[in-house]
Amino acid sequence: MDRELTMDLLVTYDVETVTPQGQRRLRKVAKICEAYGHRVQKSVFEVVCRETDKLRLVAALNAAIDPLQDSIRIYRLPANALDDVEHLGKPRDVDPRGPLVI
Repeated sequence: MDRELTMDLLVTYDVETVTPQGQRRLRKVAKICEAYGHRVQKSVFEVVCRETDKLRLVAALNAAIDPLQDSIRIYRLPANALDDVEHLGKPRDVDPRGPLVI
């Protein structure tokens, strides 16, 4: 993907999982995020995408959640911010700009 046309996003979510419906929504949100980015923690994804992909991602996530019970936060980071992440513990397994593994 041409870096000039892409943006770095951090997507986090908290989906209610007490009910079977909530558990289904959680799986759906995770699958949507996996289609756009790399999971870096249980409910955190790093995404490198174009504006049109971001619009599709937001629309899909919005359709998947119950807005009264679930929360998704999408942070638009400065350009190439995912190339300079400080993390502790287990090393990073994926390149945020690398191919998606689905």
